[in-house]
Formats: sequence, C-alpha cells, structure tokens
Amino acid sequence: MTAPYHAFENLQQHKARLNGSVQLGSGIQLAAWSNGNDCITQRCDHHTLSLYVTEGYETYQKTASGWRNGGGPDRFCIMPEDSESTWDVRDDFSFVHLYCTDEHLKDIAAQIWDRSPAAINLDEKTFADDPRITQLYRHFLLSNDWQQRANHLTLSTASTLLLTHLVQHYSSVQWKLPTVRGGLAPAVLRNAQAYIEQNLSEALTLGELARLADLSEYHFARMFKQSTGLAPHQYVMQRRMAKAETLVRQGKLPLTEIAMACGFSSPSHFSNRFKSVFGATPSQLRALQP
Repeated sequence: MTAPYHAFENLQQHKARLNGSVQLGSGIQLAAWSNGNDCITQRCDHHTLSLYVTEGYETYQKTASGWRNGGGPDRFCIMPEDSESTWDVRDDFSFVHLYCTDEHLKDIAAQIWDRSPAAINLDEKTFADDPRITQLYRHFLLSNDWQQRANHLTLSTASTLLLTHLVQHYSSVQWKLPTVRGGLAPAVLRNAQAYIEQNLSEALTLGELARLADLSEYHFARMFKQSTGLAPHQYVMQRRMAKAETLVRQGKLPLTEIAMACGFSSPSHFSNRFKSVFGATPSQLRALQP
C-alpha cells in the first residue's frame, strides 16, 4: 500500500466528496471527486494530474493578478511536486485525480528510455486541453468500473500511458519515445501467458506483468502486442471470458463463483461483460446446455 497522498487527504478535509478510488501499485492512485462551494490550498509532495469530467466553469485559481477561471469538461491541470495553488470552487463539478510519486515518474522515464534523468520537472498547467489526454481518460478511466479487479490492468495501462505522455510533452525531459520492434522472446511470452492463466482471478496490473519479463511497462505492452496481436488488457480479458465460457458450459460451479474465478467482484458486471462477448448472459447460456 502506497503512503497516503497529501492532495487526497487534503480534499477529504474539505467539502469534496470522494466517489471512488483505486490503488494501482508502483506509486499510482486514481480518485474520482465532486466538489462545490469550497476553497482549497494544495501543496503536495507528489505529482497530481487533475482531469475535469463535468462542469468546472466556476472553478477559479488564485494568481498574482487575481482569480482566474477557464475550466470545463476535458480541461486538465498539472500540479507538480512541491507546487502550491489555491482554488475557489463556486459551483458543483466532478473531476478525476491521478496521483503519482516523483520516484515512480523517474522510474517510468528510466525504464522507457534506458537512461536516468537527474530530475523530471513537470510543467505546471491550469485549464489546459490535450486531445490525447482526453481520449485516454474518457475511454479507459471513465468507462471502466474501478472496483472490478478485472479492470485493473486496463486502468494501470491507461495511467502509465498518461504519465508517459506527461513526461514526453509536459516536462523538462521531453525525450522522443523509442521505437519498439519485434515481440517478446518465446520463453518470455510463454511465462507471461502462464502467469496470466494462473492469476485470472486476481487484479493484474501492467507493472506486474512487465516485471515478469524484466521490461518497462511501455516496452512490454508493445512487444506483447507484437507477439499476440492484442494489447495486454485485451488479451487478459479474452482469457477471462474464455475461462468463464468453459466454466458456465460445464454447469458445475455457481455463477457467482465463476465470476470471482475470472476476476469479477460483481456478478452483474460479470454478466454484462459476458453478454457483450457471447450475446447471452451466463444464466441464459447455461440454460441452453443439454
């Protein structure tokens, strides 16, 4: 468990309402918030990426020349480690925070580019917009239930992609991403696939799989896709569904146990996902078995 993040704890001391959070290991945490009619000063010992989900037009930041607004859906703010900012929230809005330790950000850079920066200074940004950031958090972070273990690989992958994007485009480093050619060595791929099969009931993360191959998350994800034709989170979900179909057709285990065995902590979430793949719910498919 990562040490508590100051920005997270500070919001809890104010009027902000926590709608959900998830720890993704390796120094990353996501938190979904809503807030209104509040005034907050943030000074953090970590990096925070703030993503506006709904409203935010009446969120103001204190500047040397007075209060400034410019928020709204899909706008983002970067609050680097040791930065200080004061906010006046004059109407309700919802937002997502991605918290990251400086150590983890440096690790990402060192693993991807195979060199260690003495420091990574993130640019402080307020009410900015970036289509790539919007795509990642709308498509991956907001469209997946954070409490489902089956989604943690997707969430950790999207978080790593967001942090990589910040290092590349909003930092003092701004190195060009390396080109990845070729897939995983056959033995490494077999080991990764065997590990996935043995842990389909668990909340797998991209960092966990990358460590098995002794690669950065960036390189592992791209090399895995070269080898299998699927991104890691797509491959794992495919294997979860294949296992689920087999167990449902066998008709021996209760559907709730099958859901747990395939990494779903909610039977309804499992049923919806199963139907989206097979065109029938688990109970409907089981009823068709001879």
